[in-house]
Formats: sequence, C-alpha cells, structure tokens
Amino acid sequence: MAMLGKRRPARPFSAKSGLARQEKKYTVSVASEEARLVIERLAHDGRGVAHWPSGKAVFVDQALPGESVDVAVHCTRKRFDEAHVRHLQESSFQRVIPPCAHFGQCGGCDLQHMALVAQREHKRRVVAELLTRQGLEWSGDIGCLATDQTAYRRRARLGVNVGRDGHVLMGFRAQRSHRLVDISHCKVLVPALQALVAPLRTLLNSLEAPRDVGHIEVLATPEQCVVVVRQLTSRPADEQRWQTFAKEHHVALGMLLGRDKTALQEGQVHWHGAEPQLVDSLTLPKENALALSFAVGDFIQVNAEVNALMVAQVIEWLAPVDGEQILDLFAGIGNFSLPIAMSGANVHAVEGNSAMVARIAANARHHQLPVSGQQADLNDADSVADLFATRQPDAVILDPPRHGAETICQALGKLVAQGKQRPRVAYISCDPATLARDTAHLVHGGYRIKQVAMADMFVHTAHMETVMLLEA
Repeated sequence: MAMLGKRRPARPFSAKSGLARQEKKYTVSVASEEARLVIERLAHDGRGVAHWPSGKAVFVDQALPGESVDVAVHCTRKRFDEAHVRHLQESSFQRVIPPCAHFGQCGGCDLQHMALVAQREHKRRVVAELLTRQGLEWSGDIGCLATDQTAYRRRARLGVNVGRDGHVLMGFRAQRSHRLVDISHCKVLVPALQALVAPLRTLLNSLEAPRDVGHIEVLATPEQCVVVVRQLTSRPADEQRWQTFAKEHHVALGMLLGRDKTALQEGQVHWHGAEPQLVDSLTLPKENALALSFAVGDFIQVNAEVNALMVAQVIEWLAPVDGEQILDLFAGIGNFSLPIAMSGANVHAVEGNSAMVARIAANARHHQLPVSGQQADLNDADSVADLFATRQPDAVILDPPRHGAETICQALGKLVAQGKQRPRVAYISCDPATLARDTAHLVHGGYRIKQVAMADMFVHTAHMETVMLLEA
C-alpha cells in the first residue's frame, strides 16, 4: 500500500497484454484488391461512407466525399465495417490541413480535416435528413448561426493518467475509446484556458502522487478562470502544490475528494479561498450585457458567442410583447428566461433541479425581471399535464438535455389537436435525432414547422445545436 498513488516503474510490454488482445480482436485484414474505395457521402457522425463490391457498407474515419482512399478495417460487424485511411489517393477540395497536431488521435475534434464551410453544410444536411426520416416536410432554408471564432470552448474536463513508464498523461479520450490522449495544447479552448495547459502539465509532473488525480475541470468566465481537481485520496503535500499553482496563475481552485463519479454539484467542492462568484455575460444585439450568476456544477453552453446568437434568434422568432405569458421548460440558469423577460413578457421557468430554480429566481431578482420559477419532473406525464392545466402560455421554449422532450411534445400535440391550446413553440436541441422525433409528435397534433436553424456550437466536431420554431 506504500506505493498507492505514486509513479510505478515501467513494465515491459507483453504480447499477452490486454492491449495486444484488443488489437488482435479488432484488426481485420482486407484483400488488396478491395482496399481502395471511393467515398460516396458523409454519415451523420462525420465519417465517410463507401461500399465494398459485395454491397456491404464501410464507415471510414477522416474521409471526405469524392475521395479515393486505401483503407484498413479496424472493426468488422455483421452489417458494416469500420475503417481508417491508409493512403489518400485522390483528395477532396473540401480537405484542409488540420490546425491541431493532436488531430487523428484526440477524439475531441473529428472534423478538423474539413473546411469550416463544408462542416456547416454537412450539419445542415444532417438536420434536413433526420426531419425527412420522420416524414416531416421542410422545404425552407436551414439557417446557420455561427461565428469566425474557433477557440471557443470555455469549459472542459482534462483526464489524468500515469503510463507504465511513469509518464504523466493529461488530455482527452481518443475517439470511441477510453484511452487517454496526451496533449500539449488545445486549439479549441478559449485563450485563457489554453494558457493553463502547459502549467497544469508541469504541475502534474511535480506531484508526489499524480495517480491520485482523477481529472481536472477548467472553466473560464469573463472575470476569471476556475480549476477544480478530482483528488482520489487526501495528499496534503500535493494539495499545497495546487494552492501555490492557483496563486501564481490567479485562478480559483476547488478540490473534490474521493471516487464519486457524479457531476460537480454545489457543496461538493472544497474551495481554497472564497468560493468564486461566477457570472456569465450574455450580450444580445441592441441590448446591454446581461449577467447570469451560476455555480461550478451548473450547465452553461460551451460556446458563449454562438449561445448569444441562438438566444437572439429565439427572441426574434417569438417576438414577445408586454404581458405575454412565456413558459420556459428545462430553463437552466435562465439562459432564455431572463433575456425574453427583458421584452416585458412574463416568463414562468420550470426546471427539474431545485438548485436551478433558486438560481433563476436570484438572477431575476437581481435584474428586477418578471420571471417566476417552479421545480417539476418534465419527463413525467402527470407533472406535465398538471403544468399545462394551470398555465395557458402564448409561447413555450424547450431546451432539453440530449434525450429530448418527448413527454412535453406529446402533451402539446394532444392539446392542439383538441383545440385547447395553441402556443408557439421554440425548440432548442443538442441532438437533431431526438428533435426530429419530438417534432413529429407536434406536427401530428397540428403544428407546422415555421423556421429551422443550425447553431454551430461545437466547431470542428459533428455535434451541433438545432433551433426550430413551430406554430399551430
């Protein structure tokens, strides 16, 4: 037990190791005459799609439409194979040199080999295809909410591990893998967080027990940076090193002790010094910046500039006026509630988390805005039915987590079909597949899609936000 948490001496690599067995299991040889493929299109996750002469589909990492590539299959399945490019024989005009040296290893940015314009066109096409799969007709344009800023990510989790040779690894997971990719920089972090990567690496290498660091959360606000360390066991000497680091780099330092894997929540973090008063600044066209207070465990969008564009778009579409009743569901810290209340509309914000309800109330009081709050389980049919029985909103905002808002959309569809309510609906989704599923419930009840836009919240990745306006 004396070596617990400390660096261990390197072990010679064995062909019988788990890694060797894994590689042997998933590496499949391909006949040379079948190794060259022409990429037909992109899958929704950004991989190239081709077919063997037999008709079997192949998903090829980092391949673009129209390219001729020699591939190696790394995983074969019953209905399709998964492969990567061995040699690029004919390149697409959409291909660019990835800006990050870690591209192809780190799983964070899977589209850096593709021009930004092409990335965004692909994402818009994905939204259209998923709507079509649900039988939903939309012949209008799909807008694009984006900026030129590619160093956008204002919060991230850096994994920490120690290799067999004692080398400390810090970085992100490889794509579709638990393997940690050691990084020296990250091009998509905001500059304030990029500046912390090298000092954090230096600090980790100075610790007595780097194995006891589970991960590091980093967060940047307009006022300060925050570093929260998951420390698996108590290490007073290393804790002192972290405190020195925080003072030298002028960051707020928090520590989580133990192996609890739950997300950060207020009260779990032990702060060295006063708990930071975090404030997000939301700047909208023709408006002064709106300050939203939040805590470390609260959800905020990673891309502040695109988030502001998204909020402005929803306000433009809904065009709220004095006295209108707006229902904001999955309201978070008030990202949509407070800006809309500035128009004079009365907003009722609903959240499943009581801490978020309290946060919205505090933010509304600070700005003296007409926003009320309520805690409710928005995935429970009875709770949703009670909510609409007591509220007659002119508009509903939905900003659910990845699993969507199916229960609410089913309820709204029934209310419209029965002629009981006809609120406008603004749906903000981080998963276009669940958005398409939920939209089908609304359309079957009598709603029509009026506007659609893709928000490029996650530049250089296949992920996106989608914003939709529906009216009955």
